[in-house]
Amino acid sequence: MPMLEDGGTLEDILAAKRAKVAELRGRGVEPYPSRSRRTHSTADVLRLGAGLSGSDHSSASVCCAGRVLQLRDMGKSLFAHLGDGAGRCQVYFKKDALPEPEFLLAKKDLQVGDFIGVGGTVFKTRTGEITVAAASVVLLAKALRPLPEKWHGLKDVELRYRHRHLDLIANPDVREKFRQRSVIVSTIRRALDRLGFLEVETPVLLPQAGGASARPFHTHHNALNADLVMRIATELYLKRLIVGGFERVYEIGRIFRNEGIDTRHNPEFTMMEVYQAYSDYNGMAELFESLVAECAEALKISEVQYGEHKLDLKPPFKRAYLPELWKQHCGAPIEEILKGKGFDRPRLLALAGKLGVPAGEKTPSAKVFERVFDAKIMPLLDQLTFVFDHPTAITPLAKLKPGSQGLVERFECFAGGQEYANAYTELNDPQDQIERLAEQARQRREEGDEEADVLDQDFVEAMECGMPPMGGMGVGIDRLVMLLTGQPSIRDVILFPTLKPESHP
Repeated sequence: MPMLEDGGTLEDILAAKRAKVAELRGRGVEPYPSRSRRTHSTADVLRLGAGLSGSDHSSASVCCAGRVLQLRDMGKSLFAHLGDGAGRCQVYFKKDALPEPEFLLAKKDLQVGDFIGVGGTVFKTRTGEITVAAASVVLLAKALRPLPEKWHGLKDVELRYRHRHLDLIANPDVREKFRQRSVIVSTIRRALDRLGFLEVETPVLLPQAGGASARPFHTHHNALNADLVMRIATELYLKRLIVGGFERVYEIGRIFRNEGIDTRHNPEFTMMEVYQAYSDYNGMAELFESLVAECAEALKISEVQYGEHKLDLKPPFKRAYLPELWKQHCGAPIEEILKGKGFDRPRLLALAGKLGVPAGEKTPSAKVFERVFDAKIMPLLDQLTFVFDHPTAITPLAKLKPGSQGLVERFECFAGGQEYANAYTELNDPQDQIERLAEQARQRREEGDEEADVLDQDFVEAMECGMPPMGGMGVGIDRLVMLLTGQPSIRDVILFPTLKPESHP
């Protein structure tokens, strides 16, 4: 059982607080009333007091409510700091200004962590602090557990993620980061809506996974007696909508991938996918630049410190081409490791060995390629950079680059060693699509690549109805928030990240 800073245990405090609740009810004071009233936030109070001088009182009455963050007993008076979603302000309880039962409530019953309602007028103290002079006070909710400042100070990172409510109470800067996340998402929605995109929703539970190279989570539907998976992407359903006649669609939703957890990955995350008929990957690059620029403007920033790099958020972003980067940093033309629409596996493994990149005979070719890229190229992409033209073998849903079987029109956007966006000139030839997915099936069967794409016959049949040329893009919302707020870990931008189950004695 944890010992607190005052020498007591958590159980001691809980017992004392529960006894206080019983005592209050015995005196006719309800510690959790059904109704509350608030006319002003703490920010409103500060605005009202900003123009006051000396000990002048505002002529307006206020009624504010929030959590008690600090208490100072001065004998015949008390000072408290009250916090709400807008900030915090000071409250002054004076014995002569309050009915006796209410002053006794403030003096003897209130504790840090409790929620209260306070009515009164606004004035400035001699030290210039804007304060509510309480004319009434009511208890709105009695807190039983101590706040983080008293209980270990909430310095443990794991505790912060596991008990996010305590983290938000103790750290206003954390609350601000999640407010900024909301601003980013709403800005993206407004921008896409303004451009004529239609927001849609597609299924989360599917007969089979598709649209990405990832392992799904499996579940079972009892009524249908059917095995299902949770989606790893929204791509295949959104493309069906383009076939159906919608020309611009997007979805912002949760994606589930049965993968490891680190500073860049969480099994449950938020993805935006957007598709536009009669566009291509160049159009998607311009769209991504405009979305980032609008988000930066909404946050009132033009650059951000991300790790050791100061990133410029103003378009245009850098543009690079993978074949050029590969030749420059891997020492050979990328065509040497390509064979038709697949990889030349012996040459790929030989190159990995030459470059000192770990790869075994059982390592799937796609994974070997990814490791070479991550080791030799990605660390060089410090500023926001579009990397165009990727191997066909790892991109089964993108259109071939004219004149090449081994490369497709795809870009990924990187900065500071992390990917933020992935976009294609989308493949709309159903016969080519079948051949590409057959190659993915071969990689899964012969190389043991469990993340290879699977053939979705319903999707191919939809393509056979006629799919217009289009550009498509996926953006990891969590990673974009990390970028724009300078956060080093994805856990810092997901309110409730996936954690290892807590062990209890």
